[in-house]
Amino acid sequence: MLTSSGEIVFELYTPYAPITVNNFLRYVADGAYRNTLFSRVDRDFVIQGGGYTSGMVPVVPTYAPIVSESNNGLANLPGTLAMARRSDPNSATNQFFINVRDNPSLDYLAGVRSGYTVFGRVISGMSTVQAINAVPTYYYSDVDIRPQQEVLIYWVQRLK
Repeated sequence: MLTSSGEIVFELYTPYAPITVNNFLRYVADGAYRNTLFSRVDRDFVIQGGGYTSGMVPVVPTYAPIVSESNNGLANLPGTLAMARRSDPNSATNQFFINVRDNPSLDYLAGVRSGYTVFGRVISGMSTVQAINAVPTYYYSDVDIRPQQEVLIYWVQRLK
């Protein structure tokens, strides 16, 4: 992934989240993340991207929502890649986030919370993640914290 703040390389966890990894790679193959934004920067929590282009124009998902795989045993630890979703656990489409810290409140806990599916981790570029995490932000709403200046995702490509 090349961003306006630098490069980030992920390792994807196909054995733990095959549906989620396949979904993400379909969007990558389609070029769906080209010129999108890290639209949410919740400092020292998560940075979220893939759902908007410049000017906060929504990207319409091209595939149906996927079934949650959040009960895969993986935790939302610093540097992990996870799928964003709405309140329905089976509503993830194209938006993803990178955990900036340990976020146990986002983990699956049987009978308590649905959690968010972790499907990869940053293997190179945590300095880029930290740079994005440190950009000046503003509150658009109680839960929507946006960068003051757009943080672009120029492209995402699959490495073999």
